[in-house]
This record gives sequence, C-alpha cells and structure tokens, in this order.
Amino acid sequence: MSELPLEVSPVEVRERLERHEDLRLIDVREPEEHSICRIEGARLIPMRSIPEHLQELDDEGPPIIAFCHHGVRSLSVVDWLRRQGVANCQSMAGGIDLWSVQIDSGIPRY
Repeated sequence: MSELPLEVSPVEVRERLERHEDLRLIDVREPEEHSICRIEGARLIPMRSIPEHLQELDDEGPPIIAFCHHGVRSLSVVDWLRRQGVANCQSMAGGIDLWSVQIDSGIPRY
C-alpha cells in the first residue's frame, strides 16, 4: 500500500468535505492567528503543543488534515507525526492563506 502524499491541496480538502468524508482538521497556528480567521470545524492545536496531543492523534480516527498560515508549520507537524507512527495525516498545501484564495474569500488574509 502506498503512503499518502505529505500534502493535499485546499481544493481536494474541500472536495473531500463536500463528499462528507470524516476528516479531522487541525489548525496548528497560534491562538492570536486563530483569532484573525479560522476554518469552520477545525480544531486549534498550536504546533508547540502537538506532542502533548500525540496519544489522541495516534488512533484509528478519521484522517488528519493539518494546516497553518502558509503550509510550512503544518508540513513540519505532519512530518513529525509520521515519524511517531501516525500515518493517516496530511498537510494542507498553502495553508489557510491559499484556502482563502481558492475556496473561501470570506476568510481574511493576513
């Protein structure tokens, strides 16, 4: 079985959500960034606190889609999670900024 690509596009995430696929959207930005804008239904777990949440993320739950501002921190988080054995996770390329451009222009860009 092939490993999931590390990254997934915002368009693919939207399509999966529209198909009612059960996904765990994890926002790894800081609370200050989250207060500016957010994706509905996403859970805020700042990057620095991901290790504290490893046990709940390393389960047989729905796929994890991590995102941040531009996709750099979330890619790092996904790389770390995979090294901990969490295979069912991906980073949303371009982060919430690209989501705003491609999917929901109502989300403020910063």
